[in-house]
Amino acid sequence: MPPVLWILIVSLPTATQPAIPGATSVQIVAAPETSRSNPFYVSNRRPLAPSPLVKLPIGSIEPRGWLRSQLARSAEGFTGRLPDVSRFLHRDGNAWLSPTGEGRHGWEEVPYWLKGFGDLGYVLGDERIIAEARFWIDAVLAGQRADGYFGPRSNLTSLDGKPDLWPHMVMLNVLQSYHEFCGDARVLDLMTRYFRWELSVPEADFLVPYWQQQRASDNLASVYWLYNRTGEPWLLELAAKIHRRSAPWTERVANWHGVNIAQAFRGPAVFYQQSLDAAHRRAAEQRYDEVMAQYGQVPGGMFGADENCRRAYTGPRQGAETCTMVEYMLSFEMLLKITGDLRWADRCEDVAFNSLPASMTADLKALRYLTSPNLVRSDSRSKAPGVQNSGPMFLFDPYGHRCCQHNAGHGWPYFAEHLWMATPDCGLALVLIAPSRVRAKAGNGDEATIGVETRYPFEETVSLSVEPARPASFPLYLRVPGWCVAPRVSINGQPCELGGGAVAGKFVRIEREWRPGDRVKMTLPMKVAVRRWETNHDSVSIDRGPLTYSLKIGEETRRVGGTDAWPAFELHPTTPWNYGLLLDERDPAASFETVMRDWPADDQPFASDASPIELHARARRIANWREDRLGLVGLLQPSPARSVEPTETVSLIPMGAARLRIAAFPTISDGPTAHEWALLPEPPEPIPASASHCWLGDTTDALSDGLVPSRSDDTSVPRFTWWDHRGTAEWVQYDFPTPRRVSAVQVYWYDDRDEGKCRPPARWRLRYAAGGEWCDVAARDAYGVNLDQFNRVSFDPVETAKLRIEVELQPGYSAGILQWQVE
Repeated sequence: MPPVLWILIVSLPTATQPAIPGATSVQIVAAPETSRSNPFYVSNRRPLAPSPLVKLPIGSIEPRGWLRSQLARSAEGFTGRLPDVSRFLHRDGNAWLSPTGEGRHGWEEVPYWLKGFGDLGYVLGDERIIAEARFWIDAVLAGQRADGYFGPRSNLTSLDGKPDLWPHMVMLNVLQSYHEFCGDARVLDLMTRYFRWELSVPEADFLVPYWQQQRASDNLASVYWLYNRTGEPWLLELAAKIHRRSAPWTERVANWHGVNIAQAFRGPAVFYQQSLDAAHRRAAEQRYDEVMAQYGQVPGGMFGADENCRRAYTGPRQGAETCTMVEYMLSFEMLLKITGDLRWADRCEDVAFNSLPASMTADLKALRYLTSPNLVRSDSRSKAPGVQNSGPMFLFDPYGHRCCQHNAGHGWPYFAEHLWMATPDCGLALVLIAPSRVRAKAGNGDEATIGVETRYPFEETVSLSVEPARPASFPLYLRVPGWCVAPRVSINGQPCELGGGAVAGKFVRIEREWRPGDRVKMTLPMKVAVRRWETNHDSVSIDRGPLTYSLKIGEETRRVGGTDAWPAFELHPTTPWNYGLLLDERDPAASFETVMRDWPADDQPFASDASPIELHARARRIANWREDRLGLVGLLQPSPARSVEPTETVSLIPMGAARLRIAAFPTISDGPTAHEWALLPEPPEPIPASASHCWLGDTTDALSDGLVPSRSDDTSVPRFTWWDHRGTAEWVQYDFPTPRRVSAVQVYWYDDRDEGKCRPPARWRLRYAAGGEWCDVAARDAYGVNLDQFNRVSFDPVETAKLRIEVELQPGYSAGILQWQVE
């Protein structure tokens, strides 16, 4: 049982009557205690660990204010209208709609989209969306085979004859939300039969690498969801099997792919519910700490993985996928339920308020694949190898960014579904703060309605109106964010004494007989605070309450593609961005002036030109801090920096409203500790190269970027691969601007070990262009395919403008190159 820090029993008069029958109990608690079980809502049944917080059925919570505005924009934006945009959602020939599971587009795109689309309709009560979602869900429910398998048949044998169940894990989430919304019993029947089929799959064939093994805890959570509704004991046998077959996240960060981290780090804590082993619960926190300590020392709540975390790529110009943001939020929401630890709520709000809004245009009609804390040009030009992925990763494009395009939609609906939760003692808990209204059973089972009026996170007052159907006693839990050290709470105008102990990051638990018309007011004073990122050159970020602030940069919008209905946009800076902040060394927070502005008439506070709050600060430009040749913000250098530029007053706006942003600032000093900011040399231009094929996430620039890998599966450096071509004949060539005399090459082959399908080729050779023909070099060495080293081949010197590697890929495998050096 979590410790009760202190208890106060008082009798408070109300504003509408002389006295309240009985007493009001006000407690500060770390989490709801779990000795009881809420009889009104589905929570963990024995022998699973009891749930300190219980998710309410979808539809219990009505989002209001700015949050409803975000959801409504999403409904008319590309998530709500994605079938008009995405070829993967065309009905004709779609495998997810086929009664026999035959057809096209049978992988993750349809369930990814439905995961956000259906829940968007449910939380808004949007009948158009609900009907469209139901069309797809009915087809999925109708297409189950007699043996229990459901969905596209292509996934049964897509991994060398073994099943790929990853897309089915996402579709299970879709079906669970649908059942929570309407109670359709067909969902329970499908899941029961499907999980019996999973239990029958031979262990050696079950959850083989890659994606499904990393993300297997998604499957595990669905098994527990069904167990809590049916109580079938064999489901726990399946759960243990899933955990055995999962990637080893209990022991280590099992994979450094950004989305895998965001989803899979929670896996051990999900299994903790069955194992009751505290080590499993701790492992989720340990994996989070490891990732954030290395790659998350930046503002915005995210970590740099564009698309994989890479050693030495840890600064604020590294990006996070929009997919990673929404999956991270979901992990935090799930861990909040499992543990009751309110740090997960703080972390969820950090991402939701500071990173997610800026990943999309303000009208939510386009998104970009990557968003960085420091990002001064969001265009279509490739930024690899500065970020790992090549291509237009920063372009706001409704048609591109395939996985994020379909997956990002669940971010705001799931956030809305988790604002309120039930508690084991038949109470209600406000855990994520946003304008809303909840209607739920509490106390003796009567329904109570509680409205929340607030402009949090922009303002510090949260007003609640409690309307039970009739006078009823039950506990009301109010989360105090971890950043708030001096909250104030009043009931019907009478202040509650919260004592002198630590309140931040805990619940204020109020138990009393609630009567219609009762009012509770919580004030969360927001003070400006300065965070220092020591591992990122002592740069600083500026916070006020849950919001982090970014330099306000002028934006020029340029349309570069798409259609008139769904255009694609670049953003280019129109004002200087290379500022360092002048801070009062004795009181850094005193360096900022808070300026409140009118609330936007369209209820969209995450637009750069409509932010309801700004901070003003003194700053100087740093002349040598410039964009690099790729258009990325220059690397940070040690703070404080020296600057002879004039002092200016700059405006800072909430980071979530800043699509061009500097949120990790250097500081400025005239003192002896100030550093001269060097003009960094540009890396050499890569050798022009072409290939028979290059995967969209890779780049031929990696061949000659000079970044030498530490081993063949080194994901910290960019790569070139022929993925997803397998077992074929392929080529890659250098196209020298002028003919060169060459006599040897060194090739460092890529191999993703047990987690993927890239191996060195079966064989290869070198050819050069001469007189319009391709000729073999006279090789003096064997064509090596050794791992973790350069494979050198010398040959009789040739002079050529084109040098080519031709390969034959191993059957069933692709190949790639990390470095190709020419002597």
